[in-house]
Amino acid sequence: MDREMFNNCCSLVKMPRQCWLHYQPSHFVDYMERATTYGKFFKNYLLPNLPCIFSKKFTEDWSCRRHWVTEDGKPNFQKLLQEFEDAPVPVANCNAKEYNANPKQIMAFREFIQYWREYIQNGHSSPKGCLYLKDWHMQRMFPEHNAYKTPVYFSSDWLNEYWDTMEVDDYRFVYMGPKGSWTPFHADVFRSYSWSANICGRKKWLLYPPGQEEFLRDCHGNLAYDVTAAVLKDKGQYPHFEDACEPLEIIQEAGEIIFIPSGWHHQVYNLEDTISINHNWLNGCNIDVMWQFLQEELRSVQKEIEEWRDTMDTWHQHCQVIMKSCTGIDYVEFISFLRTVASNRISFLSSCPGGGGGSGSCVSVLSETLGVLGPHHAAFDLQRVLHTLEDILNNEDFKLLQTPALDFNPEDLLQEIRETVHSVH
Repeated sequence: MDREMFNNCCSLVKMPRQCWLHYQPSHFVDYMERATTYGKFFKNYLLPNLPCIFSKKFTEDWSCRRHWVTEDGKPNFQKLLQEFEDAPVPVANCNAKEYNANPKQIMAFREFIQYWREYIQNGHSSPKGCLYLKDWHMQRMFPEHNAYKTPVYFSSDWLNEYWDTMEVDDYRFVYMGPKGSWTPFHADVFRSYSWSANICGRKKWLLYPPGQEEFLRDCHGNLAYDVTAAVLKDKGQYPHFEDACEPLEIIQEAGEIIFIPSGWHHQVYNLEDTISINHNWLNGCNIDVMWQFLQEELRSVQKEIEEWRDTMDTWHQHCQVIMKSCTGIDYVEFISFLRTVASNRISFLSSCPGGGGGSGSCVSVLSETLGVLGPHHAAFDLQRVLHTLEDILNNEDFKLLQTPALDFNPEDLLQEIRETVHSVH
């Protein structure tokens, strides 16, 4: 990111989010045949929050595309077993519904491959149901494999940056499933972005832009489980279904990468035996969406336990506990998350002569990614953290919280961010 783009992008702080309620999708989505600049991707897809597809050229040098796939484009079960035979993996049953998802179990990788082979031999059917290996933290379990590398377009990844620091979790996954396996209708964790690369096989995606999901709720307010189900045409159960736009349908081929924007609900089918790499991620372009999501989640919790508000001195704290159990984060951890992102960029910029030198002159003690994206991108990130932190500190629900878990003063962090960003101008 250069200085001109930094100055233009900082206007995002005051930019209202586009309303998609009356969106009508075209029949096409932009297709990246060859490498483009990070700046163009940032401007044309991250900021406007629009999907796109990257061709198989972007994954052709990945180790997993050479070793996990046979010459005829099928999963290489023998090679996969050599690498992961005894690994415990999470497996979902696509034929069963548990709330609005599929129930999962943990099994040995070899057991899943044995099932998959039998499933194929039996004409893609099994008395065990349609099983789908999902949300497997393969990279965290086997970091030495170097199975793939994150494209630069998706490298500004605050979500995994923070959880890598915590060393307890990440949002990088491997999916493996037979033809017919699928994922029910949903939006990604924290309303993050996601990118998904098909190592082999083909997927069909049904995408709805933000806001359209409100038409896909039943009369009780519950989100649809399967947006293709006939029951959605029953006005008594889904009174607003007819108002929803047609979904954007995308067929993703082997080797291709799809970019799913923030807050776009989607449903996904494996059209063939398929392996994919999936990351959830967010950054300065959609941190406001995450913050808005957390506020909405808190309001839902508050509504559920409103009757106990006057009987509990710690009612607001309890709401935070419940929210964290449902979403995975509360307001205090969200601030700690922002602090980690800010501290990394402040340290990075302090290592750049003058705070605004080219990335090649930076002696970064942080990740190589910050050096590749450059100091103006780091400054943009700080602007976005600054704006979000200011909003949190002015939030009435946050003001009512006791925050002993914070080991720093947010006001001091705000001042440090302001001074650092000013030095880049």
